[in-house]
This record gives sequence, C-alpha cells and structure tokens, in this order.
Amino acid sequence: MTDNEKSAAPMAGKRVALVLGATGGIGGAVAAKLLGNGYTVRAMHRKATDQAISRPDYEWLSGDAMNRDDVMRAAAGAELIVHAVNPPGYRNWGTLVLPMIDNTIAAAKSVGAKILMPGTIYNYAPQAFAGITEDSPQNPATVKGRIRVALEQRLEAAASSGTQVIIVRAGDFFGPGAGNNWFAQAVIKPGGPLKAITNPADPGVGHQWAYLPDVAETMVRLVARADELQPFARFHMEGFWDADGRQMGEAICRVTGRAGLPIKRFAWWMLYLARPFVPVCGELIEMRYLWRTALHMRNDKLVAFLGAEPRTPIDEAVRLTLQSLGCLAEQTGPGGARSVVLAGDERVSA
Repeated sequence: MTDNEKSAAPMAGKRVALVLGATGGIGGAVAAKLLGNGYTVRAMHRKATDQAISRPDYEWLSGDAMNRDDVMRAAAGAELIVHAVNPPGYRNWGTLVLPMIDNTIAAAKSVGAKILMPGTIYNYAPQAFAGITEDSPQNPATVKGRIRVALEQRLEAAASSGTQVIIVRAGDFFGPGAGNNWFAQAVIKPGGPLKAITNPADPGVGHQWAYLPDVAETMVRLVARADELQPFARFHMEGFWDADGRQMGEAICRVTGRAGLPIKRFAWWMLYLARPFVPVCGELIEMRYLWRTALHMRNDKLVAFLGAEPRTPIDEAVRLTLQSLGCLAEQTGPGGARSVVLAGDERVSA
C-alpha cells in the first residue's frame, strides 16, 4: 500500500469529506467550513506535497480529477464529495468538465457518498433572468451553459439511482483569498491602494454577488440536514443584490473611506481587439450577456428550508476581501480599536 493509499484510510469516528478543488475560491471556503464543523477534510492535488505545507490541517493526496482511479482512491471512506473543480480561465470546458463530473459520480456511487456542488448561472438564457427560481427552464445561450446543463442532468440521473446530490447556485463570487473572479480581476486591482473601481455592467444594470464564506455556510448547513432533502436538491442564494450596478462600488468607497474613488466602465472593447490573439478574451466576451441583462435569483426555497440565508453585511464582506487582497491593512490601536489603513496613510476607524 502506498503512502497516498494509507492517508486515504478513514479515521475512526470522523466524518470524511473529499473536496475536489480545495485550492480554489469556493472549494477552499467549503473545505474550511467543513473542517470547522468537525469533518476530516481530504483534498486532492497534482502537487499535494506543496499544498500540505500551506494547509497541513487537510489530508492531501496526489491526483488529478480527470483520472478516475485517482478520484476513486481519494473517495475511500468519504461520506461527502464536494465537486468544486472547473478548468481555469474557461479553457477546455468541452473536454474537461463532463469527464470530471463523471469521475465524481462514479466515486460517490462506489462509497455511498453525497455530492455537493456549486451551480452556475450559465444555465439560463437572458429571457429567463427576471425572478429565476430553482424550477425555471434551463435554456442556455452559450456553449459553457449547455455543458453545465448537461452536467446537472448527469447529476440528476445519478440521484435517481441512489446518489444524493445538493446544488447551490449563487451570483458572482468574491471573498477573502479568492483571486479567480470578476471582483479580484476586474472590479479592483489587488496588491495595493485602490486608484479606481471598474464596473463591467452596462449603465443601470443590476448584478448579483455572492460572498464566499456565506455560500460555504449555506452549503454546509444544507449538508447537515441532507436527510430532510430530496435525492436531487437545488437551491438558489440571493447574496448581495446590486440593483443598479453601482452599489458594490459604493461599498468599496465606504470601506476605503474614499468617497471620490472613481468608478469607471470596463473596457470591453479591449477584449474584442485582443480576441484573435488571446483565446480567453473570446471566452469572456461570450459571458458579457451576464453584465448586460440583470439576473436576479430568488431565494424563497432556501429561506423556507433554512429559515434565513446566511448574510455577512456587505461592508464587512468587502473589507475582509480587500484586506486579503492587499488593498487594505488592518492595525489594532489602543483599547483594541481597529483601524483600516489604505496601504498609504489614510485611515478610517472601524
């Protein structure tokens, strides 16, 4: 038996969750929340030894989500598999997304584990954007949307044969330590004091945001009550609804204490110019419709089941996110009073 196989053996009396994508934004947030709720968190990575240095509280196994044998081995003894893997930068969705979910389904069936997965909004066409519910028809307008619909259809088929599936759909992610999202890559520039805020939306178009710790809390609460759910359960979160597309920018201004911080339009035209030479630009342009038409998911079903949706106040969520991205530095003053320092010399009491 190899060292990896030994580490995959479940610990007596401990609930084991395999998190695929534990180094990503949502996967990392869910893994941390599961650990705090008493789970043994097992994570798989091609460079597991390196990851174990930064997160020694997880069980790290070497492997690839595209390799079914790796996933099956990692799932040994797990009661939950979190499927939070996606090809980075929208690359190779057509060849990677569905094989990876097939491997997760096969592993879950083999050990009797539940599957927990973050859904996407790509499943819906703009015509359905007003008041989307879990039962709204999924008629995607993009290639990536059609792939995600096929993915959920495979999960629904797995649920009909005995594998419990929980899907939580939310808006655009942002949160501490998460860099692969619109907030960190377009709205603000990490690594220093902010000079401007960028709004990718068309003027007046609302947008739905999701604070990662709130999404993770929601997912873990649903898992805790999985025995009350249908075999295939989908829930939508409302998150932070920015009704006119400017409220996120205004929250950033409040948190930084800079009311005059300019909010400028995203330079979509640059992506069109670069598209022939930079493939990811074409992938981003395909998703522009999400910034041209307001999509507002309802959370009635979630609230009816949990009683309330976990919500961190937007200013606190933005503060913690900016601080983690190096845009703010927090200092503690006399009597434990906190102040937020804008990587310069402006200071706002907190």
